[in-house]
Amino acid sequence: MDKNTIIGLLLMLALLMGFSFWNSSNQKKQKEQQATEMVANEIAKNDKNSTSNSTPSTSDSNATTTTSNDTTSNQMPALKTNEEVYFYHPQTNDSIDSYTIETKIAKYSISKVGGYLSTIEFNDIYSYTPKGEPKKKLVLFDGTNNQMNIELMLKNQSRVFTKNCFFASEQPTLIKVADGKTQKLSLKLYPLNPSDSTSSYDPNSYVEYLYTFTSNDYRVGFEIRMVNMSKYIYPNTQTFTIQWNADAKSVEKNFKAEKDLTSVFYMDNLSKVSNLNEQKAEKKDFTAGLKWVSFKQQFFTTVLIADSGYFASGQLSVNIPDENQKPIMKNMNASLDFQMNDLDKGKFGMTLFSGPNQYKLLKDYDLSLEKQVPLGWSFLLHWINRLAVIPLFNWLESYGMSYGIIILILTIILKIVLLPIAYKTYTSSAKMRVLKPEIDEISARYPKQEDAMKKQQATMSLYKSAGVNPMSGCLPVLLQMPILIAMFRFFPSAYELRQQPFLWADDLSSYDSVLQLGFNIPFYGDHVSLFCLLMTIATLVYTWLNNKMMTTGSADQMKMMKVFMYLMPIMFLGMFNNFSSGLTYYYLLVNLITFLQMFIFRYAINENKLRAKLKANMLKPAKKSKWQSKMDEMLKQQQLQQNNKKK
Repeated sequence: MDKNTIIGLLLMLALLMGFSFWNSSNQKKQKEQQATEMVANEIAKNDKNSTSNSTPSTSDSNATTTTSNDTTSNQMPALKTNEEVYFYHPQTNDSIDSYTIETKIAKYSISKVGGYLSTIEFNDIYSYTPKGEPKKKLVLFDGTNNQMNIELMLKNQSRVFTKNCFFASEQPTLIKVADGKTQKLSLKLYPLNPSDSTSSYDPNSYVEYLYTFTSNDYRVGFEIRMVNMSKYIYPNTQTFTIQWNADAKSVEKNFKAEKDLTSVFYMDNLSKVSNLNEQKAEKKDFTAGLKWVSFKQQFFTTVLIADSGYFASGQLSVNIPDENQKPIMKNMNASLDFQMNDLDKGKFGMTLFSGPNQYKLLKDYDLSLEKQVPLGWSFLLHWINRLAVIPLFNWLESYGMSYGIIILILTIILKIVLLPIAYKTYTSSAKMRVLKPEIDEISARYPKQEDAMKKQQATMSLYKSAGVNPMSGCLPVLLQMPILIAMFRFFPSAYELRQQPFLWADDLSSYDSVLQLGFNIPFYGDHVSLFCLLMTIATLVYTWLNNKMMTTGSADQMKMMKVFMYLMPIMFLGMFNNFSSGLTYYYLLVNLITFLQMFIFRYAINENKLRAKLKANMLKPAKKSKWQSKMDEMLKQQQLQQNNKKK
């Protein structure tokens, strides 16, 4: 391996070390308490016995319905706030406090108080559980860490929050959506008639939440409607605010890796996708429109999308709780303004997506949701993954093979594609190596430090006459680096590898552990990753083989380079011990295949013939280039200065 190859490796190390430093910063900050405005409430219970009118159960061809219906009445005790009655709130002994909708994909729970989607439990997706423990279905929200609220300003200038209000429905509390079908759920918030001493509600006026569920779709339709509310809402009110808060709970093996990839993402009115800081707390205000906002975790995301138009403005924030609040990783908040010009028949449509961060799935929605998947921090890396790695990976996946085998085949294909570059690199190194006698002769001719310019000029003259470009070995290495770094981003973010076992690894998206140490080693961790260890050993062996063939450069330079090249794999051992086992497995395969390539090239390239060719080139008359002429002129100037000093 020549100097220029080493330069390429050093550049790769600099990039990886820089990212590791950025990715490992774990700044603690006290959790910011979000200011919430609550209506001071006092529940006044009416002494009168209420009578409920039962609503008959309904069913349609699209859904199977069970359990009891909610009951509504014109003579029900109501929620009282500041000694004034605003909205209908029943007194009921019903123990069921939510509506449940079951689809092929997930089970959704919608709270009766607040009317928001409080719990999402997937049917065929599971949280990480240690080996030997029973599987647990993944619950993205559990009713305690997710809340959505709309603020209403009433005519008497009282502010009411829908999260505290009861939403009635004539539909059953359990709805099963048949395969391939769609089912709607209507929830209505009824205002009370302020002029009626009996506190009866107005059945012709309401705020409606209309949900639409499809059996095999991660998306849920969510529409807010105003029906005859102008006589209750403050006059000329056109802007309403959705307040959405959620605590992101860890559901993966590697808490830190998952936490570092959790934040609030959004698309602005210019179709630009951005995100709040993933490493520290941040708050951001928006005066222009937002198309969608997402609470994104490592492998899952929940996105609130404006169906037509945009959210008019908003405020987004992310807070980082204390470590002792595990499994909560981040507190995410969104306050979004939307326009509704007609208080009697106005509506605002949205879509709520809750599902995996699978690149192909998100891309099919044509809303740039796939940009939440971290494919690389530069334009080049992003496009390598998007146009080459992901299509190739998905094609191999279609054959139903083990993901460990898929990674193996993917690595072989990429190495075949890069074979001409690897051959060019080895050939350049071989040319430098066969010129060692001439290089040694030049070094012996100019042993003094003050002759360094002469030595350099003679060396470059030798390279030129032999037809060797010392930079030709560096460029191929630099061309390979973007692919290596692109894979560095691909494997930890590939949803397909989540909880996929291979050999001793139980999850290719996270680290493999063959030994728990029981204590933490700084910059290493509390476990031993075997794939990472094997990768390090393979890198050390590769370094040793290259050092045996390295012949150019001074003795001191070579000694320093060799020491540094042995230190690099040790650094990688600490860096990659907590990384995705799919990634370390890939790098291990790269090293092993490189070994094979090196031995094939070694026997394919006859160095005696190569030296004879270079010697023949030296005998040909060479025309000085502009660079060579400049070097000669610099040498003459240096010699004149030395002669003047002697005088």
